Amino acid sequence: MPDRDNRIDTDNPRAIARTLARFRTPRASRSGWELAVTFIPFAATFAAMLFAVEAGYYIALLLTPVAGLFLLRLFIIQHDCGHEAFFRKRGSNNWVGRGIGVFTLTPYDCWRRSHALHHASTGNLDARGFGDVDTLTVNEYMQKGRIARGFYRLYRHPVFLLGFGPAYLFLLRHRLPIGLMKAGAIYWVSALATNAVTAAILVGLAFAFGIATTALVFVPVLVTAASIGVWLFYVQHQFEEAAWDNREDWEFHAYALAGSSYLHLPGWLHWFTGNIGIHHVHHLMSRIPFYRLPDVLKAYPELAEVNRITLRQTPRLFLLTLWDEERRRLVSFREAKRIAAAQ
Repeated sequence: MPDRDNRIDTDNPRAIARTLARFRTPRASRSGWELAVTFIPFAATFAAMLFAVEAGYYIALLLTPVAGLFLLRLFIIQHDCGHEAFFRKRGSNNWVGRGIGVFTLTPYDCWRRSHALHHASTGNLDARGFGDVDTLTVNEYMQKGRIARGFYRLYRHPVFLLGFGPAYLFLLRHRLPIGLMKAGAIYWVSALATNAVTAAILVGLAFAFGIATTALVFVPVLVTAASIGVWLFYVQHQFEEAAWDNREDWEFHAYALAGSSYLHLPGWLHWFTGNIGIHHVHHLMSRIPFYRLPDVLKAYPELAEVNRITLRQTPRLFLLTLWDEERRRLVSFREAKRIAAAQ
């Protein structure tokens, strides 16, 4: 039942964060259960696909969305481990996160560092570029040459963002500690150790089922999970009411809430995505385990109306490509062109 004796003021994000602190304690039994009901079905579905290839590849492909969604949910658990939100002990979080990274092809320590920088700078125009979707302001875009603008338009195209981009990110970019190469040996160890263990598993599968069968199952599952993950991440921060500002006018709690959306999804899809659509709450209090995020909305339904977007609304968000500093909102390339012509 909603906690009506303790209403929250949605105009006071810092106070909301203090209020939500009571939800941040993970429960070991629940965390263990969530891990089991995610990893075991993923492994079983993946194995079924490998055996199903002999009966016909298209039969195996029918299971790709299922395996991809379970793999995505594993990534959400890895994500919670990175925030020390899945278990109480740091070591438990880290080693479970590293183990899952072998299957998500995401070096845990590298990702945890870049994601922490993302959380620390959401909505800060002067701190873009860490674990986020590259976003230019209208003025920055207009000042670039034709070729640079063309590359940016290509990068922001939905086909690139949801197709080539995820495949590149998880299959290639994550193989090295890009952006952290000079930050310490731990990031090299994380990337190379993850590569080695993942390679050992894939080699074993290749010996058992053949290289072609293994690749034809593994790559579609990974790309499916990665593409859905990138779609989620995009709509969590690229929406009409999103807020950005320069460092001098930026404040962490205010922009954690204003710069993150609440993606309202069907219940089954909330389950597979680990409730990460409740992203504004997550950014305010990242130590809340994903399975307790719905409890927050039940206790404080006011938060369910903040930056709320629906599944049907998400396609049009991909038209929003540039931040208009004067109008303080994201605009499309077409709108930016009209703005520039009017100046």
